[in-house]
This record gives sequence, structure tokens and C-alpha cells, in this order.
Amino acid sequence: MAQNKHGKHGIGRRRLFTSAAAIGGTAALSAAGTRALAGPEAAAAGPAGFGPVAVSATDAQYSDLVHGMNQRYVGKPEAVYLVDSVSQVAGIVQKAVDGKKRLTVRSGGHCLEDWVFNSDVQVVLDLSQLNKVYFDAGLNAVAVETGAQLLDVYQLLYQAWGVTIPGGICHSVAAGGHVSGGGWGMLCRQLGLVIDHLYAVEVVVVGADGKVRTVRATREKDDPERDLWWAHAGGGGGNFGVVTRYWFRSPGATGSSPRTLLPKPPSHVYLSAVSWPWEGMTAERFKTLVQNYGAYFTAHSGPDAPQLALASFLGLTHKSAGQIGLVTQVDATVPGARQMLDDYLAAINKGVGLSQGALTRSMAEFGPMAEFAEPRKLPWLDATRYLALTNLNITDPTYRQEYKSSYMRANFPDRQAATLYKHLSRDDVTLPGASVTLSSYGGKVNTIAPGAMAYPHREAFYKMMWMSLWHDAAEDDAYVAWNREFYKDLYADTGGVPVANDVTDGCYVNYPDNDLGDPKYNSSSTPWHDLYYRGNYAKLQQVKKKYDPRNFFRHAQSVRLPS
Repeated sequence: MAQNKHGKHGIGRRRLFTSAAAIGGTAALSAAGTRALAGPEAAAAGPAGFGPVAVSATDAQYSDLVHGMNQRYVGKPEAVYLVDSVSQVAGIVQKAVDGKKRLTVRSGGHCLEDWVFNSDVQVVLDLSQLNKVYFDAGLNAVAVETGAQLLDVYQLLYQAWGVTIPGGICHSVAAGGHVSGGGWGMLCRQLGLVIDHLYAVEVVVVGADGKVRTVRATREKDDPERDLWWAHAGGGGGNFGVVTRYWFRSPGATGSSPRTLLPKPPSHVYLSAVSWPWEGMTAERFKTLVQNYGAYFTAHSGPDAPQLALASFLGLTHKSAGQIGLVTQVDATVPGARQMLDDYLAAINKGVGLSQGALTRSMAEFGPMAEFAEPRKLPWLDATRYLALTNLNITDPTYRQEYKSSYMRANFPDRQAATLYKHLSRDDVTLPGASVTLSSYGGKVNTIAPGAMAYPHREAFYKMMWMSLWHDAAEDDAYVAWNREFYKDLYADTGGVPVANDVTDGCYVNYPDNDLGDPKYNSSSTPWHDLYYRGNYAKLQQVKKKYDPRNFFRHAQSVRLPS
């Protein structure tokens, strides 16, 4: 192995990690929890763990390990391997390579398509117990193993050091896929994306000779492996290898304490949740509401706008759900924070002609939040924990789901606003679990060039997520058809998908959508990979060629080798 020239930063000589324990058999598992470590001992795995463990179909726990949060996709792998140390990963990958077994990787189980669990997969590598968080003095950065769940990461970083990374609101999403796809959340307008604070990544890869090695790549300009860091800063999961750890340090950060190396969230926030009844929501009122939202964020998303302190979700439910909801958070520490919130609520409601009321019903990712009809001031971590745990689609283990996405660079044209109303107000279907959520964006996210990292969507002001949640498999066809018809109709002018233009800017890879690769639903000249990655796809292919030349890591929409 070549000497890594960044050894002075604690990277040292790259080496092949192999499992010290035999792979096979079952074992009783104990929840390790997310742990904080610091000092020289941090890079070690700590006390001896349980892994690796192989679970097969004859084991009672097998059925719990062959699906993620979307119950539509259940696999039948020969084995699921659980690990609790980064040193165990390479041995399992090597075993799968040698046995010519199709392997996929699960960290938090939030892949929304069948990329992890499908009939072709023979081995699943489960990283959910690879969940330590610690300060790595050698790299002068905070290390987060890829199975660490976001809420646990936030709590540890904030309670121990008063800092955070600006990730998503879903508590059980793990770092693995979230970071590699870009990672965004309530603080992104103020602090940027998670990847904007990513310093290094460690990846188990497979060479052309079938040999497994572990590579650590940093954002340092002279790091020969830098392209691997670049690819994992928004290039999507499951494309190049198995990510075992991320390290976070904000660009320009100084000092040698985690207290100074990552951004600080606001100490307190205002949290608000209001709704409008579908009863009385005419096409004109609906158009006014959604265009008010689009107008606000297209006007207030510049890099220095005071309104970057405000983040908001507008949940456009199907009318059978009864209410349209708006959830808003404002940094309470900025001057005039409460007035900013009041002005925002007034701006969104202007001309709608319906009074705002309490959010008393579930809406997309949020449960009822009636107690926030009048804004409440909360400590930031309390608010973050509240929003994470009110999320019904990850607290109910029986949901079946369907998703699509779009980035918006301008306000809704009249035709699009009318199309949104047309499908959300349809009388021929009753779909209370169907919705489209508009999410605020822009600000600090857009201060980085689209090609600086693999993540290209640096010109959008808000984004859209189609989310449908239901319980009964008998309803699959109705919900899936509604999503497809709606999406295709909304983007009928651009071949049924949101191609990059003056209004739209493609799709978010962390809301994967296999339909983007099907000419039945995408009749544009823009392939699925350009919707996700825009002009960065060709470079991603070169990274694929260098680090996964055998195409060992693949799924329905994985980065393809260059032809």
C-alpha cells in the first residue's frame, strides 16, 4: 500500500482491515448506543463488542433485519451480517467478493426504494450498530460512524461540546446514507448542508484484482484520494464502497477542541404549527397559498438575508386528510426573531381568505402539533427532539411508502400551481396519507459552487417531496398511481420530470425514485443521473472506475462505470 502523505494529520499508513473474528453463527445482541470518546483511545473500538454476527433465515431475528422503514421492500438474503467495529467490515466484504455474492449495505434502513432489499441481494451488511461518535485528535475532527442515528449525534455533539452538524429531522436516519446523499435539515439556510462540514471519509473498496482495502480520503487539496471524499459529499450511497466513518470539521475552523471545530446551533428557537382547512380551499385560494410560500423563499434566500434564521415546511396534503399544515422554526437568538415569525405567517396567509388554525391532524412527516398554534420558545435541542419524535413515518413500523422529489429555483408558474391543486383535491380517490411537502432551502447552501462537491443543487430556494404513507398492501396501486400521475402532469412541459431550467433543478438522490430511469415516466432527454447529479455525473463515473472497477457495489440507480 502507498504511504498516505497526510500521515502528519493522523491518517498514517493505509492498511487492509480484516475481521479478527470468524463470520458465522448467531449471538445475543445488546444495544451499544451512541458513545462519545476522546483522546488517543478514541480510534480504537473500545470494549470488546459482539460482532461480527451472521443472521440467517433460521434465526428468529431474521425478519426484523431484512427490511427498512418502507414495508414495501422486504429482502430474502442468505445472511445479514451485523458489525460493531470498523475493523470487521472489510472481512465481510472480502468474503462476499470471494463467494461472488451480491452485497448491499444498510445503515439506518431509510432507503426509500429497493436498493438494499430486493430479490437479487444475497448478503446484507448491517452497520446499524457501528454507531460511535468521538473526537479524533489525530485528524482534529469529530468522527461519526455510519450507523449513528441523527438524533443521537445531535444530542451528543450539543450536550458534550455545544456544537452540531446541520442534518435532517428524522431521528432514526443514520449518518451513512444521509451524509453521502448531501444531508440537509432545519439549519441548512444558516449553516449549509452536512457535507459542507465534512472533512474526511473512510471507505472499504474492492480493487480490480478483487482485493479489499480501506481508504481514508480528506478534503485536503493535496490528498491523492480527495476525489473519493468529493464523491461522498453528495454522490449518493451504495456507489463506491462501504463507508465506515465520517469526520467533521468546518472549513476555516481553528483550535484543537471539538467546541471550536463545528458550528453552534441557536440556544433557543421559536416553533410554530398552523393549518388551513381543506373545506373552503378553492383553486384560487390554494394558488395564493403556494405562491405566497414560493415568493417568500425566492425573495429571502440570499447568503446574507436575515430571514435565513427561519425554516419552514408547508405540507400540502390530499384533501381527504382535512388540513394543510405549516411548521416553522426561527432562531430565537437573532434580533427581532418573534416579529420575523409573525411577519412570515402573515405573508404566507395573505389573500388566502381562510383563517389559520391549530395543526390537529397528521401531515406528511409530522403528527398533530396543536400546542404550537401559538408559537412557543424552546431550547434548540428540545425542539429538535420534539420534531424528530413526532415523525409518524418512522415511529409506525407498518407503513408502506412512495416518494418523489424536485428542487425549485423560482416561484410556481400558474400552471404548476393549478396542477398541484388538481391532484391534491381529486374526488376520485381517498388518500389521506398522500402529500407534497415544500421545504425551505437556499441561503448558505447556495454559497458553494455546484461542482465543488458531488452534490450539485446549489441554486434552489425550496424543495419538494412527494410522500405517501399507507398501511394496507391493497392500497399500493392507488397511492403509487396517484404519485406517478401527479408528478408526470406537473412536469408535463419537460418530459414528466423536473429538468434543470429557470424553474426546477432536478431531484434529490436521498429521495430515490426508480421511475426516473423508466422512459414510461421520464420522456425527457435528461437521464436519471443528470436529474440527481447534473454536470457532476461524468466525474462520479471516473471515481467509480478508480475505486469500484468491478462494479461490485451497485443498485438500480448506482453510478455506472464509464463505457
